[in-house]
Amino acid sequence: MPAAPRIPREIWVLIGAAFIIAVGFGLITPVLPQFARSFDVGVTAASIVVSAFAFFRLVFAPVGGRLVTRLGERPVYLAGLIIVAVSTGVTAFAQSYGQLLLFRSLGGIGSTMFTVSSAALIIRLAPPAIRGRVSSVFASAFLLGGVVGPLIGGLLGSLGLRVPFLVYAVALLIAAAVVATFLSGARLRELRESSTSPAMTFREALGDSAFRSALASGFANGWANFGVRVAIIPLFVTAVLIGTRDESRSAQIAGFAIAIFAAGNALALTFSGRLADSIGRKPPALGGLVVSGLATLVLGLVSSVWLILVLCLVAGVGAGILNPAQQATVADVVGNNRSGGGVLAGFQMATDTGAILGPVLVGVIIDRWGYAEGFAATGVILLLGALAWLPARETHARRPAHTSSSS
Repeated sequence: MPAAPRIPREIWVLIGAAFIIAVGFGLITPVLPQFARSFDVGVTAASIVVSAFAFFRLVFAPVGGRLVTRLGERPVYLAGLIIVAVSTGVTAFAQSYGQLLLFRSLGGIGSTMFTVSSAALIIRLAPPAIRGRVSSVFASAFLLGGVVGPLIGGLLGSLGLRVPFLVYAVALLIAAAVVATFLSGARLRELRESSTSPAMTFREALGDSAFRSALASGFANGWANFGVRVAIIPLFVTAVLIGTRDESRSAQIAGFAIAIFAAGNALALTFSGRLADSIGRKPPALGGLVVSGLATLVLGLVSSVWLILVLCLVAGVGAGILNPAQQATVADVVGNNRSGGGVLAGFQMATDTGAILGPVLVGVIIDRWGYAEGFAATGVILLLGALAWLPARETHARRPAHTSSSS
């Protein structure tokens, strides 16, 4: 068996930039709600500032996909980074809540531009045989940056709530400079010009059972692991600890629970990318959704902090097994020789929609019935995502695929 190809230099450039971006985003995470509250607004208004960023990512995603198709991946990537850098820099000088909301919303537009274009770049540059591994390494860079960033951001916050925004803006400009310098525009033009196939449309991708399955699992993953995990688990930990001697440490334990999930995710990413490249995309996607779904389903039934932490770890492992296989499947559907900005934007929108709807609807369920029912609903969403993969074709070339891609 021939040796697997190495990760190209251009992708290592994108991985380095992803780490810088994640660190920068983590810088402002601990201070953004406090900064919003400094304008004498309530908790709801402060939360809207956070949601506005995600909302504008969602609504601008189709435009971002079309820009990638028309202008190419590299220009859109750089423009997106610069937009977020400028909007974040001026956020530090916001004089009112309205200005803060406007600047963060503009940042969401830039964010979706570099998110869609970076995914398109990786699809175009990654050798098909190591797409799972590339997705795993890229995700690990984001994960590591997401761990380091809040730690630095908490320290910078002591210097003033505006300082982390300025540092984040500088970090984004550094990332843009790294990509502009080391990611060859000539190389990308060569790849684009060598392709005679028209850009893949979202409607065309929907005809592929593998892409439909990836949309379903992307929505479920966004709902559970990007939405409910962040918004609901801290509240659940506090509710569990009410009346115990550990109640005063609820925030600390809640943060630890989220960190444990990230640790499980990181652990799985050490092998899940190679797993997707060796046995195919479908088995890890199914397995990851089932593991994460069952752990989440049980979570609301336990009252021990230690069991909560164990289940968060297991759910993190499940998400880490799922993500490289899911990302590699979308890459397989588009292929190296076609542009797929609209396809990637559609996949991002599915994930973002889940992340926005999940906390809201689960919050309603919890208010009406309780945490057990809220986590049960989230577990069911993940298991339904697994069911959606049963009819999917296997896209990995080393495994037999169904005769029809639209089966």
